[in-house]
Amino acid sequence: RFLVDQYYMSQENRKRASNQCRSLAESGEPNSLLRHLADQNEALEGQIKRALGAYVENHPVGKWMASVYGIGPVLSAGLLAHIDINKAPTAGHIWAYAGLDPTKKWEKGQKRPWNAQLKTLCWLIGQSFMKFSKREECLYGHKYAEKKEYYRSKNEAGEYRDEALMRKDTVGKNTDAYKYYSEGKLPPAQIDARARRWAVKLFLSHLHEVWYTQAFGVKPPAPYPIAILGHAHKIEPKIK
Repeated sequence: RFLVDQYYMSQENRKRASNQCRSLAESGEPNSLLRHLADQNEALEGQIKRALGAYVENHPVGKWMASVYGIGPVLSAGLLAHIDINKAPTAGHIWAYAGLDPTKKWEKGQKRPWNAQLKTLCWLIGQSFMKFSKREECLYGHKYAEKKEYYRSKNEAGEYRDEALMRKDTVGKNTDAYKYYSEGKLPPAQIDARARRWAVKLFLSHLHEVWYTQAFGVKPPAPYPIAILGHAHKIEPKIK
């Protein structure tokens, strides 16, 4: 967990130093020391990434994650560090722990009901799937794109009208979001975010199935929509 956090801290420091170097160079000011610091942070990033890659490659579930396009060694290591399969009898437990259960609310004065670092990792995973959604190898990127179009069509058909109108007064009247809400539609950014969360939850459900099977020698209980609601369709994890 420390190394994953350190990786992203080094990455942000390197980006900040690089931006400062660029600004100083444009104004004709000296920036060699800042450039040196940026280079050092980049080297540190690489060292941490290689260490985390070795950790992932020596973990049975890490090997599966390494086969998933869009999930690199840092994200994989973060998931392995934050998730305890012994405390996750279903994928829903991981969703809740990652802050992806909309029924979980952080009430004032109460302990946060999810893991902030894991939630951030899941946001980064969603960004990765979105970024690589046009790559043929990126299964979850394709699923994200398909779901985004599905949500967009429902939005255009007015199926989110009640939800949109309820949210109208939660934003400023001069915002683009207010314009969409007033028309009974969700803003494009919300449609995109919803599709990204869906793709991340699909990935996590597959991760849970692979991990649970590896740890306990049996498949996990069927997901709630299939076991209880009778939905027949299930997207199976891709295992090489």
